[in-house]
Amino acid sequence: MSEATTPAAPSSSSKYRLWMAASALVVIGLAALWWLDLIPFGAPAERPGRQRALVQTAGVEVELTEKQVNTLKVAAVGQATFEVQRGAVGNIDFNQNMLVQVFTPNPGRIIATYANVGDRVQKGQLLLTVDSPDLVQATSNLIQTAGVLALQNANLKRLTETLRGGGGAQKDVDQAKSDQQTAEGNLRAARDAARIFGKTEGEMDQIIRERKADSVLIVRSPITGQVTQRTAAPGLFVQPGNAPAPFTVADTSTMWMLANVVESDAPLFRVGQPIQVRVAAYPNRVFDGAITVVGAQIDPATRRLMVRSEIKDPDSLLRAGMFANFTISISAPIQATAVPNTAVVREGDGSMSVWVTTDRKRFGRRTVRTGLQYDGMIQILEGLRPGELVVTEGAVFVSNKALGVSSASD
Repeated sequence: MSEATTPAAPSSSSKYRLWMAASALVVIGLAALWWLDLIPFGAPAERPGRQRALVQTAGVEVELTEKQVNTLKVAAVGQATFEVQRGAVGNIDFNQNMLVQVFTPNPGRIIATYANVGDRVQKGQLLLTVDSPDLVQATSNLIQTAGVLALQNANLKRLTETLRGGGGAQKDVDQAKSDQQTAEGNLRAARDAARIFGKTEGEMDQIIRERKADSVLIVRSPITGQVTQRTAAPGLFVQPGNAPAPFTVADTSTMWMLANVVESDAPLFRVGQPIQVRVAAYPNRVFDGAITVVGAQIDPATRRLMVRSEIKDPDSLLRAGMFANFTISISAPIQATAVPNTAVVREGDGSMSVWVTTDRKRFGRRTVRTGLQYDGMIQILEGLRPGELVVTEGAVFVSNKALGVSSASD
């Protein structure tokens, strides 16, 4: 019976070779996983037929079908002219320098009124009549002084003729001449007093001729404009200077705009600068004007500066109390890289982005820094170069498409 043989134990050198071979296999496997970008261990397997979003280090990229691309508008980045402007919100008011409160020159009781709020009146147009005791006294004095002058004229003529006939004395003629000159002065003063009440030369001549005192004081509009306020009513007793005025008339060919600008913009405004004003009632019309007053101090509560402008309104379209926006150019226009406003998408984090393409098939999102906006264009400070193709209409659709693709690949 032969004796069983025991296999020899592997040598240390054989163990070392086996360990090196196993390590090499592990390294090769890890390299293959990295090279092929396989799904990491434990991650859910990708569903068949689902496309993964193409992700670049510069942003997100999506690929659209031909039908989807046809719904977009793609154009090259270009240059645009930008006005360097500032704006503010304010309200329209009457030009207080062209607004007149119409008072009666003397107290009295209103007989009748001839205009209403909103009426357009001309300079010299009748507004109201007043029964005035002072006017009665003034016209009575006018009649009296006219009668005295007529008497003195007749006396002077009689004495002069008597002196020429050899009778009378020179001193009597001289005294009559002095009295006649005094009467002339008194009549002129009486006519001036009646003129203050609005009486014309013809009306005064008629009062003298008819020897009938007039108590009806006529109050006329001192300017051409619009009646903005009326408190007058028949039977109401009025006095000069006692508010409220019976009528208020405003020249509406120019209006004021009162605006409050932010404190940081205060150094940019100065008297005489031209401005453009828009109101909601006339969205397609621009009203030109100029700054007339820049406030002397900042409002401590709102931290804003009052700026008052005078606006041209020859058609009397503006109304006091309207809200208005004004813009003002503070420097010369500049040329800059620009895209339409519709090309820029505001992201959820507040950043601004555009969609760039080179083949009109694949679109990449690129973050940009924007600047001025003017006439439908937006200035690009960083992120784009002139000539690059970007989505100018439909950028929001591409962003939503990218969001859907990104969500599907999660």
